[in-house]
Amino acid sequence: MEETTTTAADVAAPDIAAGEGGPGSAGTADVVARVADLSVTFPRGGLRVQAVRGVSLDIRRGEILGLVGESGSGKSVLGLSLLGLLPATAQVGGAVTVRGNDMLRGPAQLRRAVRRQHLGAIFQDPMTSLNPTMRVGRQVSEAAGSNAEASRLLRAVGIPDAERRMASFPHELSGGLRQRVMIAMAIAGSPSLVIADEPTTALDVMVQAQVLGLLRGLRDEIGCSFLMITHDLGVAAQVADRIAVMYAGRIAELGPAADVLRRGAHPYSVALTRSRLSLSSARGKALPTLSGEVPDPAAPPPGCPFEPRCALRRDECPAALPALSVVEPEHHSACILPAEQVRNALGRARAEPAAAAPAPEAAVATGPAVTAGAGAAQADGAAQADAAHIRDVAKTFRGKAGRRRAPLQALREVSVKVAEGESVAIVGESGSGKSTLLRVVAGLERADRGAVDLGHAKSRPQMVFQDSGASLTPWLTVGSLIGERLRGENLSSAQRKGRITEVLSHVGLPCHVANAKAAQLSGGQRQRVALARATVVPPEVLLCDEPTSALDVSLAAVVLNLIARLRAELGMAVLFVTHDLAVARVVADRIAVMYLGRLVEIGPAEDVVANPQHPYTRALVSAVPDLDVPPAALAGEPASPLARPHGCSFHPRCPVAEKVCADPDFDPRLVSATGQHERLVACVHAGRHAEAN
Repeated sequence: MEETTTTAADVAAPDIAAGEGGPGSAGTADVVARVADLSVTFPRGGLRVQAVRGVSLDIRRGEILGLVGESGSGKSVLGLSLLGLLPATAQVGGAVTVRGNDMLRGPAQLRRAVRRQHLGAIFQDPMTSLNPTMRVGRQVSEAAGSNAEASRLLRAVGIPDAERRMASFPHELSGGLRQRVMIAMAIAGSPSLVIADEPTTALDVMVQAQVLGLLRGLRDEIGCSFLMITHDLGVAAQVADRIAVMYAGRIAELGPAADVLRRGAHPYSVALTRSRLSLSSARGKALPTLSGEVPDPAAPPPGCPFEPRCALRRDECPAALPALSVVEPEHHSACILPAEQVRNALGRARAEPAAAAPAPEAAVATGPAVTAGAGAAQADGAAQADAAHIRDVAKTFRGKAGRRRAPLQALREVSVKVAEGESVAIVGESGSGKSTLLRVVAGLERADRGAVDLGHAKSRPQMVFQDSGASLTPWLTVGSLIGERLRGENLSSAQRKGRITEVLSHVGLPCHVANAKAAQLSGGQRQRVALARATVVPPEVLLCDEPTSALDVSLAAVVLNLIARLRAELGMAVLFVTHDLAVARVVADRIAVMYLGRLVEIGPAEDVVANPQHPYTRALVSAVPDLDVPPAALAGEPASPLARPHGCSFHPRCPVAEKVCADPDFDPRLVSATGQHERLVACVHAGRHAEAN
């Protein structure tokens, strides 16, 4: 038989009855993609990893469907199924169609044609998705078909000076601009559906707000559909028309976004909502958490997969998988309990620390609950010694601006004190100098000017990084990693083993974890190991560099509670770097806001968030995603530290900038804004805002 090439245009879309689609299915004409009873299993090491188990749903024309759930729920595998990019070893069942074309079993040529004509993809880390050896313009042109169309797309996604940026390499762009390039490539050819897999997770809140606004605008402008995969309910709330909550490879709840977020019918949906941090989260008690972990996909439970963690579990829950049932029109839940019973029971518990069953003894930290951000270090005005005193620290690197080398001022005369036992959060966008400041305090970088004076504790500052997996030596066991910090303690082998077991228990890990390697642990377990290693010999200052930004909302709350408890029990100070003011507000006593290497505001955490004085701080507060309030995106990108603006560095983006702000001789310094010594702001308007308030 003569071989022929099949394209998407050659295959007529089969007639699919509306009743054959997923819950809340629409007519065939309104459906862009249809998933029907999809199962995906990966053979691995003699096991069958069941990543997706019987998922059915439709994606409608022009809608944004949010797909929400913890890591390991099967969200990305569902996205790959729609893209027709599952590995050849995957064992699949059910059906996945895009514009009527089979994306599971169709010929490779067909799936490639569908991806080219009807699909786009945006991934979490644009730096690993873009070719680092090719200029941005060439990469976009390959997707768009011409340089002119590439330039138009770059302008459409809000990239300033698009023609000049086309000559840039990916590493020469900021994270926000790189993600905009990915979006431009995804929408080239006006696709019917774009799969966006955690497109904002690696971005700070300011850029995140811009990207979310861009996606909404593109949906309205070109009419394409989006599958927004995210673990952040706040992100889903800002863009999604409907939300599907996924757990252990199955759909737990599906319905209109407002109903799922505010009137959730499944205990898991409610627990996720309650675990999420916001600017209104209580600061008087431990953060709500969701105990336990997603079940092992190689050995899923026979009944409801959420049953081991559910506060409302019944005797019949482990018996059989619950099917999605109608709660209200367009709203479905996979729970045997009536929706009102779930809402009433968990609604009464919303004031409690958690909406889930107690975790197994080895999975939770013991000891009293400790409030994040509660123990102010300078209570009652009592003077305390400094755990760290950062004095006029400056740090400059040699960078590259185009073809010439130029100085990059990462830190510019930064001064801040951290009292013994105090927690200070350093907040700002990417490129503000936050991580460089931590590295200077840790002794990993040497300041060009200024000094860091540490207390008299025996143990030097210890650092916990954002990517715990990368910071743990992969070929060493957990016991060996922790034991390295005990070498100077003159302990016998038995004593060292006892200390390792003790510190693992202290961070909520069983003793057998000491024999595991980092790759064998979950993300949350690796972060606990990093904390155990840092605190096995208690430091005077614990340095945390975005330790929760890559974690699910439930795990983030667990880690923040753990840091707060360790801080109180060990009496150590914490210097906590984050781009999220909601996190900073609950974990810190004071917040210091940085922009382009300089502090622009510092004060008590609650006061800084509730009454921000600097325009940049107000923009950060407005950009935090919330379930009820849309974020306000600040226009423009941060200026490059290689070409810092004259005068106030923030003035090109400032909505209240005056002529003096751009004066090369103007150098705003921290001054008291409210008459209180601890509230300092570097802005020409500081005094006027204080009078107005």
